[in-house]
Amino acid sequence: MELNVLNEQGQETAKVAASDTVFGREFNEALVHQLVVAYQANARQGTRAQLSREFVHHTTKKPWRQKGTGRARSGMSSSPVWRGGGRAFPNSPEENFSHKMNKKAYRAAMASIFSKLAAEGRLVVVDTIGAESPKTKAFAAKLKAMGMESVMIITDNVDDNLFLASRNLKNVLVVEPRYADPLSLIFYGKVVVTKAAIAKIEEMLG
Repeated sequence: MELNVLNEQGQETAKVAASDTVFGREFNEALVHQLVVAYQANARQGTRAQLSREFVHHTTKKPWRQKGTGRARSGMSSSPVWRGGGRAFPNSPEENFSHKMNKKAYRAAMASIFSKLAAEGRLVVVDTIGAESPKTKAFAAKLKAMGMESVMIITDNVDDNLFLASRNLKNVLVVEPRYADPLSLIFYGKVVVTKAAIAKIEEMLG
């Protein structure tokens, strides 16, 4: 398939050949959902913790005698059925939230996302994109001239000027192909990819 190449004024100037395997396949919603869930789960740190009855501050004295009161028998106030008692199955910091996804399924899901972006016209190809200086204002003006408000930029090389000029822009993310994640690809309104990055993406996912 062919993708349109835009200049810095947002005008179509040429076309570039792209792999159908990566940019022209059918959208697999179930596989993409599995990838997004796995990505979010693997980002969890598992630092939350709850108190079991072992760690609750309480007295070990029996609240009342075993028989004769008419109430249910009770041993101590740390019981999970009591208000302020410990949790029966508490969350621990050692809890593992990670999801495993096979490499073949990962590549297919990422290719499905790129294909969907291309089909919807949200994928934009440029020869190169960079910043002449580390000034955020100048780079923001360039993106505005191209009609890019919410954009993820995938380039083969993120130099210092491009990194510094883009890092304070709220709706702009600049990454190399290996750091392109499914959540960002879906979130941003446009995805700008350089020609050199297209070749790397095809090498990674083809």
